[in-house]
Amino acid sequence: MIDYDSITVTEATKLQKELRDRIQITPFDGEVKLIAGADVSFNRFSNIVYAGVIVMSFPDMEIVRTSLVKTETHFPYMSGYLAFREMPALQKAWDQLDIKPDVLILDGQGITHPRKLGIATHFGIINDQPTIGCAKTSLYGNFVHPDIPKHSVSPILGKEGEHTGYVLRTKNAVKPIFVSPGHLTDPDSALEIVMQTCGAYRIPEPTRLAHLKVNLCRTGEIAPGLYSE
Repeated sequence: MIDYDSITVTEATKLQKELRDRIQITPFDGEVKLIAGADVSFNRFSNIVYAGVIVMSFPDMEIVRTSLVKTETHFPYMSGYLAFREMPALQKAWDQLDIKPDVLILDGQGITHPRKLGIATHFGIINDQPTIGCAKTSLYGNFVHPDIPKHSVSPILGKEGEHTGYVLRTKNAVKPIFVSPGHLTDPDSALEIVMQTCGAYRIPEPTRLAHLKVNLCRTGEIAPGLYSE
């Protein structure tokens, strides 16, 4: 059991290196009947954390469960260590679910991370869950911007030329998103799944709706809890 409240940055770095040996980057070839999105929101200058996991039917993309939690974090905000601020809340939201998805998309990085341990990879390893990282900005890796048309892609390459993910243009002439496998997926299957979950907006529906629900929880319009829809 990881004590996220008391772990130091030195200990967190050591843990990331240990978890890295457990990463499984393999094609996801199972059947997807349920897909989920996860997101986290903070009040500015506060340690209060709001997290949510939205489970949706696939491919019709209807919400079947919403899990929302409010908790507190004590780990400082540091680039490359976001998982240590977000994991306790996300884990609580995940544990609250009475059904689990086949694949979980998280708003953040997968293996496109200096130690390959973005939030999607960290969460996937801890829960033995197929995960995908879908970030709005780049953290690590080399790439060229994809062409302007919708569904244009370009690869993200690690320091040694390893293919770690894709830059994906989800709408014409709109800023791209950054897709990478977290755990038990690979770049190609992660890209395929994300493309199938993108609708009229820039980001995939599971993480977009998770973001909306979490912010409604943060503003007090929805109470923390588990909801069937």
